[in-house]
Amino acid sequence: MTEPKLTPELIAEHGISDDEYKQILSILGRIPTWVELGIFSVMWSEHASYKNSILQLKTLPKDGDNMLAKAGEENAGVVDIGDGKAICFKIESHNHPSAVEPYHGAATGVGGILRDIFTMGAKPIAALNSLRFGNPDAPQIRHLIEGVVDGIADYGNCFGVPTVGGEIYFEECYEGNPLVNAMAVGILDHSTLAKSAAQGVGNAVIYVGSKTGRDGIHGATFASIELTEESEEKRTAVQVGDPFLEKLLLEATLEVIHKKMVVAIQDMGAAGLTCSSSEMAGKGNVGIDIDVSLVPQREKGMSAYEIMLSESQERMLLIIKPEDFPAVQEVFHKWDLDAIQIGKVTDDQMLRIREQGRIVAEIPAVSLILGGSAPVYKRETRRPARLDKCRDFTQAPLPEPACCNDVLRKLMASPNIASKRYFYRQYDHMVQIGTTVEPGSDAAVIRIKDTNKAIALATDCNGRYCFLDPYEGAKAAVVESARNVACSGGKPVAITNCLNFGNPYKPEVYFTFTEVIRGMKDACLALGTPVTGGNVSFYNENPSDAIYPTPVIGMLGVLEDFHKATTQYFKHPGDLIILLGEHASEIGASEYLKCIHGLIDGRVPKVDLAKEKLLQESVLALIGKGLIMSAHDCSDGGLAICLAESCFNPEGLLGAYVSFELAHSKSIEYFGESQARILISIRKTDIEPVSQYLYSRQQPFLLLGEVTDKTVLKVNRDIDCPVQELYKTWSERFTIQ
Repeated sequence: MTEPKLTPELIAEHGISDDEYKQILSILGRIPTWVELGIFSVMWSEHASYKNSILQLKTLPKDGDNMLAKAGEENAGVVDIGDGKAICFKIESHNHPSAVEPYHGAATGVGGILRDIFTMGAKPIAALNSLRFGNPDAPQIRHLIEGVVDGIADYGNCFGVPTVGGEIYFEECYEGNPLVNAMAVGILDHSTLAKSAAQGVGNAVIYVGSKTGRDGIHGATFASIELTEESEEKRTAVQVGDPFLEKLLLEATLEVIHKKMVVAIQDMGAAGLTCSSSEMAGKGNVGIDIDVSLVPQREKGMSAYEIMLSESQERMLLIIKPEDFPAVQEVFHKWDLDAIQIGKVTDDQMLRIREQGRIVAEIPAVSLILGGSAPVYKRETRRPARLDKCRDFTQAPLPEPACCNDVLRKLMASPNIASKRYFYRQYDHMVQIGTTVEPGSDAAVIRIKDTNKAIALATDCNGRYCFLDPYEGAKAAVVESARNVACSGGKPVAITNCLNFGNPYKPEVYFTFTEVIRGMKDACLALGTPVTGGNVSFYNENPSDAIYPTPVIGMLGVLEDFHKATTQYFKHPGDLIILLGEHASEIGASEYLKCIHGLIDGRVPKVDLAKEKLLQESVLALIGKGLIMSAHDCSDGGLAICLAESCFNPEGLLGAYVSFELAHSKSIEYFGESQARILISIRKTDIEPVSQYLYSRQQPFLLLGEVTDKTVLKVNRDIDCPVQELYKTWSERFTIQ
């Protein structure tokens, strides 16, 4: 194949700036080849190199007593949960591919994050997702939603992993650029933790899994540009997955890892063979020499450039001792998968690519990897003017609602509050029979087999909060995910994150990014939840503006006894209803303002980190003592929504009679979204030990009322609604169109 001439236009098409090209010339000491240009293009893209975010990410806390693999060290974070077992988990984005090809984009997002987990020797036991779309009633958005949900469901269900939780939000800013964030969680023994750094000069480089095709070429670069009308032409940058083949790859991969036949292993995800080979060499401070003509191919006439940049799915790169190759090949052949030696480890720290023996690329491996010679930038920041214009509604109150019943009904039908069961019922959440708390409650709970332990999992972020105040919004995302886990009985121990933003070259966007990082850092330090890793997704833009800053938090909690897992639903008539926390005092940035007054404005509810930590410790202590019947995070929609949702017990609707003295206006008390609040129910006979404990901890609480078998929600004299009516409104918002 004749290589094209490297013109300034061609270099720019590869996303390489003039200064970056000069840096490439300095590294190589010559003009790059066509293959080398492609390699630098994908490895120095934002998606692979984090060049515009790494300086900020380094400020996040990553140290913890239970960390076995910290952020940036491996494919995913690993947290020790005791008894020789550990949890491996991570969340990543697949936004641009899902915007262009919703089904395949979402499906391969799930497949990619699952490979990150079992590459480390962990068996995937749960999947979650966090999704953002525009108006769900618009036909084109509905098409996106259906495609994404189908892709997630088909891949996860066929692969055999339970999809146990997540969230879906709808805001106009996501109309042209939906967000599809996929999270996976796995379990492993400490002894089977696999590493990615290549070692051992002379060791064999083994290609395993599916054959390589032309799908996904320049996928990492595609994820590092803004979506435009021309994005339809980028369909080759969207991969196509095969969950059945990935299941085979899982079995074979775990078998060779558990048999101690793997020196190092890396998933071929973003940037495919290029990323896996260069990262393994760079991390191990060795070289890798491969011949792409040995790579199994499913299409004829593929060039070295195409093979190196392909993002075909269900592939891995292994480093093994040469004497182990026959045994490794036997395992993969047993599962009907290719296992081909395509190269070897060398001692010269070079990534050397051959095509039928001819060298087509020769690059110092360290120059390509995160933390090596890849460019690092700190962009200009400018505080958006809107942040100073948010109205303080406590000083300029809006008219009070004429009928709180009508407000409650309207909020129950809001797309952001209404039941998402129509979507998550398409996911198999019971496969592997470890799911203790199913989707629909505050957090999912998964039992760890052969132990009494369980883990609690939640994803959370209110993008509207981060739009109006990125610092407080990021704190809120962390503490809400921790509250959801705590409400389920899990002690929050660590997070993963997926940071979705607009173009980092826009000073206002980069300002919000830095403020989100600052808020996340402060919240994680306060709660003792280190950041184990994740993903940054920039360039999420609409024609008019960027998406809301959306730092999705995936929280991991640990339960020592799965029998103490707690759900949000009231259990027994006569139980007392208590609000842990204080009266709501803020209405800014709320779903109430958006739905009732058409306003996305106001001060974001302030997060008091000391109060949050005390609240979560209090609810966990009460759950541990067996004194809590139900616990529900009070967040979107405020107290009235929280009360209504607590009545929706799947085994039979219940009611609530609530009466308390208002400290503020009705709209604030019932629909304000002040932080650090959890609604619990307890047995009437337990009021003394519960109140004594809360007084001893100086944890504020309000005794609101009691659960009733009369299926009516009554709040003072302001709300009086049949629970069946509220449930119907809430549960039927999303139906088959």
